[in-house]
Amino acid sequence: MTWSLGAIFFAQVAAGVIIFLGVLQQLVHMVQLAIAGVTLMRERATPSEQMWRRYAEAAPPIAILAPAHNEAAGIEQSVRSLLALQYPVFEVIVINDGSKDATLQTLIDAFELKRTDRIYDEICPHQPIIAIYESPHQARLTVIDKINGGKADALNAGINLSRAPILCSIDADSILESDALMRVSQPFVENPEGTLAAGGTIRIVNGCRVQHGRVVEVGAPRNILALLQTVEYLRAFLMARLAWSRLRALLIISGAFGLFQRKAVVEVGGYSLGTVGEDMELVVKLHRRALEEGRDYTVAFVPEPVCWTEAPERLDVLGRQRSRWHRGALEVYAKHRDMLGDPRYGRVGWMGMGNVLVSDVLGPVADLLGWILVPLLWMLGLLSFDYFMAFFAVTVTLGVVVSVGALALEEMELRRFPRTRDLLKLAGAAVLENLGYRQLVSVWRLRGMWQWHRKSHVWGEMTRTGFRN
Repeated sequence: MTWSLGAIFFAQVAAGVIIFLGVLQQLVHMVQLAIAGVTLMRERATPSEQMWRRYAEAAPPIAILAPAHNEAAGIEQSVRSLLALQYPVFEVIVINDGSKDATLQTLIDAFELKRTDRIYDEICPHQPIIAIYESPHQARLTVIDKINGGKADALNAGINLSRAPILCSIDADSILESDALMRVSQPFVENPEGTLAAGGTIRIVNGCRVQHGRVVEVGAPRNILALLQTVEYLRAFLMARLAWSRLRALLIISGAFGLFQRKAVVEVGGYSLGTVGEDMELVVKLHRRALEEGRDYTVAFVPEPVCWTEAPERLDVLGRQRSRWHRGALEVYAKHRDMLGDPRYGRVGWMGMGNVLVSDVLGPVADLLGWILVPLLWMLGLLSFDYFMAFFAVTVTLGVVVSVGALALEEMELRRFPRTRDLLKLAGAAVLENLGYRQLVSVWRLRGMWQWHRKSHVWGEMTRTGFRN
């Protein structure tokens, strides 16, 4: 079939735009990888005993907020690991957000909880509290039982009951390493007034052996989905967030493990309700207020503090999670898109929000459109084979380079995986991730975009299997 010059020109322009967006995304990833590599080489992790001697006396009290909804499978081990953290002064506040399973009863039985009266101020909005529990044997533990209102709602309840100047938001299914609080609090010790938030690395616990709320043996997951997510998390945290932190344009502190200045959180009204991107939205609000007030401040990422979390091992559960995450990112962008390019917001506006525009707003559409349109146009004879190979090189080859580079950073600087076979499995996953998995994630992200457009507020159940002993 002979095509007109106009049709060929249109095909070439469309393919060129798709390839350009892909190159732009991969260039951003390459820069992130380089910045992360230099940072890790320059800033070696301080040994735990030196960290304790250096920061213990100045470490501020911390309130650990752990929202829990249907977390009966792993809640006891998670809470025990929190209570055993190496940190001078802290309290653990577990918020049972209307669980339908035995989450609350598991906590009552495990810690012999008793109902108590505790006076608190209604600073941040949340659903009514049913009861407050304390343990006669664990003075640091408080459990709130409340009507279901979502994660942000539960965190606001925890903020109201907290007494410490620093808040630590974690997921109730997560396990912190014993020195994680001490390490992640370092920016608050060095700059108590100017540090608004700090986050640590999230790692996949699937494949690891857990005893008494501690990861005692690190291993790569056996489940292929969890294995692919392990590589994905390495790239997202060890590479991307470390780089954005160094560029002073970090827009997200993971809700699974983040520290926040309580006073600053209260000033912006706590977590916003009615959103699934509450962690990112809070950080953007903190940036926005500080920049509008002309304050000198820091939002930091500290790579060595580690929080272990259970990754979904089923496609349906993982798909719902990724659609929800993307919906949350779009909600935040839509709410704060006026920051993009506004001189008042500096690099947070043009770099941080610009990255959200390219990666989250345009990225999923360009990725899937490319995989559908470029091969189709090539098969129809509208594009030469060179265009197809350029697209493949950008989307797959460069993606593999970035993923393998993040894994190399992990092995050179942190060395969390002691067995060679685990590293080989992860190297294989770094290749497979770009040959189907990433495209599937783009489909889920497009579903999240559709849900955002429809103003859907569905959260979706997150099935837990509990930690392996």
